[in-house]
Amino acid sequence: MNRLFVLGGARSGKSRYAQQRIEAVEGKLVYIATAQAFDREMADRIAQHQADRGERWRTVEAPIDLPDVIRQTAASCDAILVDCLTLWLSNLILAEHDVAVATSALHAALADCSIPIAVVANEVGLGIVPDNTLARLFRDEAGRLNQTIATACEEVCFLAAGLAIRFK
Repeated sequence: MNRLFVLGGARSGKSRYAQQRIEAVEGKLVYIATAQAFDREMADRIAQHQADRGERWRTVEAPIDLPDVIRQTAASCDAILVDCLTLWLSNLILAEHDVAVATSALHAALADCSIPIAVVANEVGLGIVPDNTLARLFRDEAGRLNQTIATACEEVCFLAAGLAIRFK
């Protein structure tokens, strides 16, 4: 595995699957977190995820500057797990960043990454058409982001009910 893209719905098992795949790599592991703890419940989720990962992992936060953090981190570890692109996209949209430019930069950072890397994202386009402009924008941008990142990865899997379906 060099570049793995793991998609799925909420609580589908995608993060666990990606973590297991990366933990198969010997050496130093880095978890790049895109989440931000804006409330107590999210802070508790983040703390639980960190505890579940164990001592092999070093956590680096990248709520906005993900491409740069991937490039900087790859030089000091043996494998990377990015979780998740969907939260990163939310951060970009809410901070009014140019999503197309950021997506292109992420694609380039993944293409340049010479160590194993797994990237996790939600598939949000399987439901109904959202009823408001922001939600439709988010759904559309998430679909475009996922398509672009899939082209940068040698392996793409979809998780449902904890089961992986390999697309590529």
